[in-house]
This record gives sequence, C-alpha cells and structure tokens, in this order.
Amino acid sequence: MADETAAQDQPAEQLQPKMQVLGQFIRDMSFENVAAQKGFEGNAQPDIQVQVNLDARKREKDGNFEVILKLNIESKNKESDEVLFIFELEYAGVFQIENVPEDQMHPFLLIECPRMIFPYVRRIVGDITRDGGYPPLNLENIDFLALYRQELQRRAEAEKAGQPVI
Repeated sequence: MADETAAQDQPAEQLQPKMQVLGQFIRDMSFENVAAQKGFEGNAQPDIQVQVNLDARKREKDGNFEVILKLNIESKNKESDEVLFIFELEYAGVFQIENVPEDQMHPFLLIECPRMIFPYVRRIVGDITRDGGYPPLNLENIDFLALYRQELQRRAEAEKAGQPVI
C-alpha cells in the first residue's frame, strides 16, 4: 500500500522528444562562377561572406515539418573587390517530431533540425565550390542557438520601433 502512495506522489513520466529525419533534399541551388565568365586570370585572395537563413513549416501529415536551411555565399577578390563566385543553396529536411511541447516547437525546429542537416550542407558546399574551379569551401560550424537568439532580438527591436516584423 505504501508503494502505491509513493507512485501516485511522483510526477507523471515525461515523454522524451523524438525526431526522425524522413528525407532531405536540395530545393534550389545556383552556382555562378563570375570570374570565369569575365575571363579573370591570376591568383586572388578571396573574401567570403556567408549569410544563413532558416525557414520551417508544418506539413499536411500530423507531426511532420519541413525545415529549410538557406545559404547565400559570395566570394570577392580582396584586392579588387570583384566578385569571384556566387553560390545560393536551399537545403530542406523533412522531420517527424513527437513529444515536443507546442511552446518549444519553434526553437526546436530552428535549432535542432538545422543541426541535423548541416553536415550534408557543408559537404555540398565543398563539392560544388571544388567542382566550380575553386578550393573546396569548408564551412565553419554554425551556432544555430545564437542565430535563433539574434533573430528573436531583431524581431523584438523591430516591434519596439513600430516596424513591421518580417
């Protein structure tokens, strides 16, 4: 009888969040070798700028979500500021997610899901830049938590200033 009372006093067992990658694919990709088109010859010191954006949306099937990691990469010659190449990539992952509370779903989708697909994105970027005639670009790890916090701060500041939040 004491065992039954003790069991009733303990909180209900929390279900662990579950994530399964159902699929991943390139939604859109463009690599433009501007330097080759203009006939640039010689060695250039590249200045590479990488912009990262994330998007997530619920799919028709319950518990399924699509998360898109968008990269815009531009490489310029440090000396002349001429564009060497432009690379745009939208890479998507389809995830089955269970046992994540609704109030935690947004950060889960924009932090944990991109972490899962990032190694594949890194490889694609390296392969395409190499195949495009440049040394393979090995992307640094992206801190998706910091990126998420920056976006929340940007939205809060925009709301405070009375600007529309995009």
